[in-house]
Amino acid sequence: VVCVAGPPSSRQRFQRPESFENPPMYVAVMTYLGFGIVTLFGYFRDFLRAVGLEKCHIAREREEQKDFVPLYQDFENFYTRNLYMRVRDNWNRPICSLPGPVFDVMERVSPDYNWTFSLTGKTIDDVINMGSYNYLGFAENDGDFLKTVADRTQQYGLGVCSTRQEMGNLAIHEELEQLVATFLGVESSMIFGMGFATNSMNIPALVGKGCLILSDELNHTSLILGARLSGATIWVFKHNNMQSLERLLREAVCSGQPRTHRPWRKVLIMVEGIYSMEGSVVRLPDIVALKKKYKAYLYLDEAHSIGAVGPTGRGVTELFGLDPSDIDVMMGTFTKSFGAAGGYIAGKKELVDYLRSHSHSAVYASAMSPPVTEQILRAMKCIMGLDGTTVGQARVHQLAENTRYFRSRLQEMGFIIYGNDDSPVVPILLYMPGKVVAFSRAMLKRKIGVVVVGFPATPITEARARFCLSAAHTKAMLDQVLFDLNELGDDLCLKFSRRKYSPRPQQHNNNDDTDFELDS
Repeated sequence: VVCVAGPPSSRQRFQRPESFENPPMYVAVMTYLGFGIVTLFGYFRDFLRAVGLEKCHIAREREEQKDFVPLYQDFENFYTRNLYMRVRDNWNRPICSLPGPVFDVMERVSPDYNWTFSLTGKTIDDVINMGSYNYLGFAENDGDFLKTVADRTQQYGLGVCSTRQEMGNLAIHEELEQLVATFLGVESSMIFGMGFATNSMNIPALVGKGCLILSDELNHTSLILGARLSGATIWVFKHNNMQSLERLLREAVCSGQPRTHRPWRKVLIMVEGIYSMEGSVVRLPDIVALKKKYKAYLYLDEAHSIGAVGPTGRGVTELFGLDPSDIDVMMGTFTKSFGAAGGYIAGKKELVDYLRSHSHSAVYASAMSPPVTEQILRAMKCIMGLDGTTVGQARVHQLAENTRYFRSRLQEMGFIIYGNDDSPVVPILLYMPGKVVAFSRAMLKRKIGVVVVGFPATPITEARARFCLSAAHTKAMLDQVLFDLNELGDDLCLKFSRRKYSPRPQQHNNNDDTDFELDS
């Protein structure tokens, strides 16, 4: 019997295990061996510097301060001068154009093995941008789209030069906060001028001494810094592991605080919607169930998921069909899907009113720039369809289509990739330090800009290239990137996957939205 079935629901799709394939054993051995060799050469080069045969360019302690506690940590200094400096040309590349789906890179050379750089005056034009968080393509310079931003700049200027508690509270700030609350389906929201500070400066206002934070081991640095600044006790659970989280919750409820065994004042679970280095999606329904079971609070960071996932771009709560009121603190940034800057905290009105008077970022930081505020309003109205068009929803659907197409093709080629099939963050595992450097340089020669990440930002055996998909990427762009990746994967022996994926029918079609499957 053959029956036609519709596409599986979002909740059903995310019940599948995410892809975290382990490499063959020889890859791990060669990775450790590679780091061992460069470390030995580092010690040898330090010896040459000590005897005066090689010049040391890095900052060092002054001679009269040799007996002081060192300002520079020994290992960090060793790693920077002997490992990072040799490959520094793969990072901080200057660009000189709009960071859209393509950009222009300024060519630079180094006469002293990457200690210093000088620009040649030439540019590498039309490099395909596979590294920016421009998920919905709102980092754009179209005059028609940006007319309202230009008008706001004429009206308010560029800067506010005051906090919102004093003279910096503008009508467009309040308009944006109301729109964010409507967009998320919550009672109230508050905006901040910096995304990183939205986490690091607001968490200390929510928890403190006598409170417990349960943090995912792969949480972003801004969450970690905010937790440390709060003075609360921090327990870390394994990434997306509900057994690990429940074990800690049970211990927190049963044992209470160390030594005194008094109940914790608050227990706060901190997670992200999409993890930016892994491409994995939080198991939100399970976490909400545990939060309710053990009477804990939930802090959800949607920096990479808001606008990027969900049928209408409203993040992981919409993706799983959850009630936004189940999330106690909803946080997100405007730096990615909205092509702007800043962040927000949203939830119940009591929460937002409390933060207005207790958050360091609210009381002391300068208010959000008016043109930035208008850019967020423009992008959010476009996503919601309040501008009278369907452009925003078309971009949300195009991003999802690009993501599924790109991920499926990489799997068919034999690369090991991490994360969920619907995550626009796609890490390709490279493992060995020499391959990371060769991959980045070779991709730039092919006019493809990528972000490569290694130790200490990742575990020592899990160096990777992180691709970020955008709705602005055309099929021709993605096919060109995939073609070059396929060639380079063979040349550098990067196809470590032992899983076999059968070639799928062509699924990328900008003109046909039909999506169904046959089940027998």
